Amino acid sequence: MPDAPEPLPALHAHAMDNLRFIRQTMERAAPFTAVPGWGGVGIGVVGLAAAASAGAPGSTAWLGVWLGAAVVASAVGVVTMARKARASASPVMSQPFRRFALAYIPALAAGVVLTAVFVENGQTARLPGCWLLLYGTAVAAGGALSVRVVPVMGLAFMLLGTAAFAAPAAWGNAFMAAGFGGLHMVFGLIIARRYGG
Repeated sequence: MPDAPEPLPALHAHAMDNLRFIRQTMERAAPFTAVPGWGGVGIGVVGLAAAASAGAPGSTAWLGVWLGAAVVASAVGVVTMARKARASASPVMSQPFRRFALAYIPALAAGVVLTAVFVENGQTARLPGCWLLLYGTAVAAGGALSVRVVPVMGLAFMLLGTAAFAAPAAWGNAFMAAGFGGLHMVFGLIIARRYGG
């Protein structure tokens, strides 16, 4: 006697599986749009304030001011990104965010390691080029998964970092102000105007 055929899955269960697959595919393909425009402007303000108060590049006080500014700017970025994601009713820890973070974080981690190396070897005055170049790399890599203007911003940071390495070390603070202050404000306004918040 032949085996009885397996029962067919209920139509609604099959439809739910298809919808789940479609939703996951769309999440993977969606760009990360929670890059905060007004947060970029706020980060630019932090950068300009740090440049105004940091003093001579390479000094211990200069390094402390800029490391403190990085912590404050990171907090501004995270808070405004979460607000923008919430306003658009998309979860902060979405698939596009995870992909963006996986592309963005490695260059920043390299920057942390190289900061320690530069400081240990007495090359602290050359950190502006390193920071601008690696931050630009992080933004360009993460931005490849975001709206079109974000990787352009990353490229601008990379060019500025390259110029900072080519220029005298004494100009480092001006390059930091131009990048972490000026570029953030300009691109933040563009993002806020074209893509909201």
